[in-house]
Parts: sequence; structure tokens; C-alpha cells
Amino acid sequence: MSNNNTIAGWVLAGGIAALGFSIVSGKYFHAGKHERPEIMGFEIEGVEASGGGGNAGPSMETLLQTADPAAGEKVFAKCAACHTINQGGANGIGPNLWGTMGKPHGHVAGFAYSDALKSIPGNWDWAGMDAWLTSPRKYANGTKMTFAGLGKAEDRANLMVYLNAQGSNVPLPAAPVAEAPAEDDAEAEAGASAEAEEAVEANAAAAEE
Repeated sequence: MSNNNTIAGWVLAGGIAALGFSIVSGKYFHAGKHERPEIMGFEIEGVEASGGGGNAGPSMETLLQTADPAAGEKVFAKCAACHTINQGGANGIGPNLWGTMGKPHGHVAGFAYSDALKSIPGNWDWAGMDAWLTSPRKYANGTKMTFAGLGKAEDRANLMVYLNAQGSNVPLPAAPVAEAPAEDDAEAEAGASAEAEEAVEANAAAAEE
């Protein structure tokens, strides 16, 4: 009986020791290692961002004022596998893009546009092109275009001014007007200025005395 108790005791002790070793080794091997964050911090080109992370940074209207067509031509390299952009160029997987800005959706004769894109009213304006380049699938649900979109607003602005320079020359949207200070803020600033002047005058008077 005592032998059985002794064996059971050794088995129990061995199990406890093994459990303890497992816990200690797990902490040791994970020390200094960071877990994968729930939200990744790097934006991947050609992949639309998920979630509604807000609209930080300058507006598209602001970015377009200083956008660079030469930089946009480099961004267009992502489109060149499916599109030509020279005047009279042939259609590829996608339509020729010469003179696209300002034209109706589905304007290239003979190209088989998706019903989703043809059903969108109006012309290719700056806001519409920005939305399309951000996410073609969201802009025209059911589009044949498989490109996920450009995540960087600067890339979209540069690409749009490049597209516009290829046979369109549509005027840029007006730059946003800086908002005037609120009336309460203006009054507060005026009051602070008056107080500052009074303090200067009082110090000058005290110095003369």
C-alpha cells in the first residue's frame, strides 16, 4: 500500500513539475516578442483600406492644387497593364483613357462596359474619379474592374492631374477657402489685445512714478 502511495506521489509531483516548466518556458520564449496588432500600421499599395478610419490630412481639393502630373504618370504604371492613354490608342482589358475627364461614364465606343458603371449618371468629375480610384467596387458595385484601389490620397491626386492632362484639361476644383475665425473667437482675441495694451500702459505709468 505504501509503495502505491509513493508511486502516486511521484507521479503527482512529476505532473506539477511538468506544468510549472511549461508555464516558465512559455514566458521565456515569448519575452520581448510583440503580438500582432489587431490593426496593421502599414498601408499596402493597390489594396483598399478597411474600416472607417476618418479623413485625416488635406482635402482632395487642396491636394489637387499642387499635384504633380509627372508623379501621376508613374502611378499610371499600375494601370498600364489594362489601359492605354494615348490619343487613338486601342482598348485593352480596360478602355483607352485619352480624354476621359469630363466625359460620361462608359463613353468609349465599342468597349463592353459593365452595366454597373454605365448605370452611374453624370460625367467623370474630380469627386467621382477620386471615389473610383479609391475603390472601384464601392463606386460601381458589380464593375468588371478588379483593381482594388489606391489608398494614398496623394497618389490619386497626382494620377488625376495626369489623366486630365491627356486630352481633357478640365478646370481644377476650387481650392477650399480658409474659414474665418468664429465671432466669439474674434471678440476674445480683441479683449485679450485690449487687456495687453492696458497692462503695458499701466507698467509705463508705474515706471514714470
